[in-house]
Amino acid sequence: MKLRVSAALFGLGILLLVLAVGLPLYVAPAVTKLPYDLEPMTSVAEAKNARFLQITAEAETVTIEVPRADLRSTIEVVPQPGLTKDELPKALRGDAVIWDVYQTVRRTDNDRDITAYSTQLALYRVSGTAAPWEDQWLKQDDSDGTPLGNVEYSGLTYKFPFGAEKKDYPLFDRDLKKTFPVAFVGTETVEGIEVYRYEQQIEEQELYTPEESLQTLLGAFAPEATTGKVIYRNTRTYWVDPVTGIWIDARDQPRKELRPDIGPTTVLLDADFNYTEDTISSTVESVKKNRLQISLVRLWAPIAAAVLGLIALAVGLWLFFSAGGAAGRHSAGASVAGGPAATKVDQDPS
Repeated sequence: MKLRVSAALFGLGILLLVLAVGLPLYVAPAVTKLPYDLEPMTSVAEAKNARFLQITAEAETVTIEVPRADLRSTIEVVPQPGLTKDELPKALRGDAVIWDVYQTVRRTDNDRDITAYSTQLALYRVSGTAAPWEDQWLKQDDSDGTPLGNVEYSGLTYKFPFGAEKKDYPLFDRDLKKTFPVAFVGTETVEGIEVYRYEQQIEEQELYTPEESLQTLLGAFAPEATTGKVIYRNTRTYWVDPVTGIWIDARDQPRKELRPDIGPTTVLLDADFNYTEDTISSTVESVKKNRLQISLVRLWAPIAAAVLGLIALAVGLWLFFSAGGAAGRHSAGASVAGGPAATKVDQDPS
């Protein structure tokens, strides 16, 4: 019986040690990738007393103005597992996922939309960077009628890599449709989680504006001008969980100005968007859940499996030697007991 239990414990110990080695090597990589069945995510940011361009068409009257009001920006990320499976080219299958992303910016006082866009793109599952997918697209409905059209995404878009590092990354800017560095600037704590803070500074750049849209703006704000340009700049700040690469908090400070060749400069957009408290709290809960899953697979489960495996091996070996020693003592005792009895029987009765 002891030998059977010993063999079972020995086998269990080997299995647990194999599991301890296999979890970080084979299972951990799977939990540090964007899953195909990721639940849709929503983030909300608000800008207080923002200045923005609003074009209102009622009947035959078109009103172009730059009012002030509080704005709310809502971004919805909707993963597309079906498209990921069927539409990605062979070279990207297994390494990338397809996301649909929708953003709407609206006034909070009258709930009127100011701008909206939708896009479909492919992201690498580990790095979070945009994958080179030919079918990506971007559609925008601005109040000034400026379309962004098709796009070639590159760099980071909606998340940082799993295992983010203290270094600069290329981050895509949707208005200019190219990447600019987002620099690591320090470590902070948000609701008990240590995060990396990154900042992207985009200095003044001329924003492509179709001639028809430009003339509409000039007619409203600089009627004596013959030409002009729209200048854009932005400062973005991200508080990123380095384990999962998720933005726990974010700040976006865009500014756009119309600069005519004749006449004063007109501010078309000046806003300071910050994640709402509800968005931060929801993101923190998601990060804690994902961190726990990753740490279990990477560290605690392998440690537990290794410790239990060593205990099982030790107990199994002890039982094996214990069973072997008892059998040896029993055999020796039987030989000694049988010696005198045999001698007595063999004695001559006379």
